[in-house]
Amino acid sequence: MSKTKNVLAFFIVLSGFLALCSGLILAQGQTQEEKESKYWTVAGYRHGPSFFPRSFYEETRPLQKEVMDFKHYHTYTEMVWWFKKWAGEYPDLVDLYIVAKSFGGRDIYQLTLTNKKTGKDTDKPAMFIDGNRHSGEVTAAESAFWMLYHMLTHYGSDPEITRLLDHFAFYFRPKNNPDGSLLYLETAQTLRSTIRPYDNDGDGLLDEDPAEDLDGDGKIRQMRVKVEKGKGSFVIDPRDPKGRLMTFAEKGEGEYNIMSEGIDNDGDGRINEDGVGGLDLHRNYPENWRPMEEATGRGFTQRGAGAYPLSEVETRSLVVFVLEHPNISVMNTMDTTVPMHLRPPSTSPSEERMYPEDLALYKHLDEKGKEITGYERAGDVYQDYGRGRPLFGHSPDFGYWYYGSIWYGDELWNGGRIGDYDENGETDEWDRLQYNDRELLVSRFQDWTKVIHPEYGEVEVGGWDGKFYRQNPPPELLEEWAEKEARFNLMLAGSLPMVEMRDPIIRKRNGDFTVEVELENKGFLPTALKQALLVKIVRPDRIELEFPPGVLPRRSQGRGRFRGMFGGRPMSQEAEQTEKPKVEIIAPEKGQPYVDIGRIPGNDKVKVTFKLRLKDIESTKCTVRYTSTRGGVLSKDILIGN
Repeated sequence: MSKTKNVLAFFIVLSGFLALCSGLILAQGQTQEEKESKYWTVAGYRHGPSFFPRSFYEETRPLQKEVMDFKHYHTYTEMVWWFKKWAGEYPDLVDLYIVAKSFGGRDIYQLTLTNKKTGKDTDKPAMFIDGNRHSGEVTAAESAFWMLYHMLTHYGSDPEITRLLDHFAFYFRPKNNPDGSLLYLETAQTLRSTIRPYDNDGDGLLDEDPAEDLDGDGKIRQMRVKVEKGKGSFVIDPRDPKGRLMTFAEKGEGEYNIMSEGIDNDGDGRINEDGVGGLDLHRNYPENWRPMEEATGRGFTQRGAGAYPLSEVETRSLVVFVLEHPNISVMNTMDTTVPMHLRPPSTSPSEERMYPEDLALYKHLDEKGKEITGYERAGDVYQDYGRGRPLFGHSPDFGYWYYGSIWYGDELWNGGRIGDYDENGETDEWDRLQYNDRELLVSRFQDWTKVIHPEYGEVEVGGWDGKFYRQNPPPELLEEWAEKEARFNLMLAGSLPMVEMRDPIIRKRNGDFTVEVELENKGFLPTALKQALLVKIVRPDRIELEFPPGVLPRRSQGRGRFRGMFGGRPMSQEAEQTEKPKVEIIAPEKGQPYVDIGRIPGNDKVKVTFKLRLKDIESTKCTVRYTSTRGGVLSKDILIGN
């Protein structure tokens, strides 16, 4: 081919490339199901590559189309299909809605589950289950999805599931970060959390050095580069006769260097150091938030924290929702991989800042969790997870100190650290390889394959499957790990406060009446943690007598339920002003038809006796009402008098 033809061909290819890029830029923000493309587009203004070849993993392929199985990972697109299907099939149990648009413009879906025939979700104690805020931690989404599916398909046949949905409300957000989840499950790329462009390496450019799949297997693995003896950091581990494992070398013995699969796109001497995104949705909560940089050089900072607390819509939409739904007593915002039942605090020892009785509840749930899941670890973020290293802007801290709830941020899957095959007291890479070779259906270790690297020449690419072994279980193990964490969450659900009101007892003595009201909390958790009362996220529980209009004077009605301290019309006791009240409240407090009882501890009872007098009437109807921010709403109609 002549030089002219070569130049012409070059410009034809270049024109096609630019047209493709332009089309992709115009398509930014559209959902994957709207685009039939070989490329996955990252929304937003970015430097460097703005698209990646899409990978279609066997691990995301259902065994049979439109038939549920947990032997594969459900993409955002497939989950949304199921959400819509269930909303149509279970209208008495499911509400499906969109809570926000993600950074990339995708809908963030949420579902409310409860038996609508037994009351509104906001009138019931509630639990919130969240997954997949971290892009690659897709096991968390599967566990939330498993619990959702299990509850829907077992309602009416499983007595415990039926009880839970009859008495409580459940808010599910399995894919809180649809952008990151799609990128992880549909391309070779990996990222920590949100796809918002970020300058990870401080060179003023955004996302300009992502990874490259040099051997074309759809996964980003490792590269090993052979060097002169003594100039490397690694040697081949002699325990594996196939030469697959690498281990750190003694000084002067290293023959290999190990790095991530890819090239140095920005020429700074590092590989893959500035890939997609860089912020962390789990460092973006308002409690104990710290900036990524501070002026003195002597204060605490937090990598990935974002520009300010709740700067990211995925976190902000969750926090706003729970604040607008203070009936939520329990939450689990799940991640991977340790595994561990992970709770507050994140910046100090548990005993230093938590109410002892609240901490006792957490510790009880920790132990129950370990019994259910088999996790070896359960405890707080600061000591038991971080070994004294603080994490800032962390959800469990927000959940307890700001929101006053039981809030876990559990870690799922153990990264393939299954057994101590050589019985040396620790589980290392050799043990992981033994488990891979002996137990897995498909090997998750790729043998080293030679490729030509533009800088290093001949290198070898291979090693572990980071997506479906290191960070998440292989599909054949997925349901086991998703289910056992869901079983822990079902235990938490069963611990919600469950208040029952006995039929009020009415007695007449010396012309006056008494109304005895007894409430029993049959749940493990109180109707409010002490911390919840401290920060005023809940109001004190109240028992109230509601009479027909005109029975009590307006001044006797109190401030009403769920109103501000000043102004506003009360929600109950809407009586017209009358000069001659027909009922006089004598006790517990004269003229006041309600009693604030604070809270009801778990497995405990509260009894209140009202004393009242009828004037110029022989009888009156009355509703005895119990209202609690987190204990729910109960009422019974009674007749006082003849």
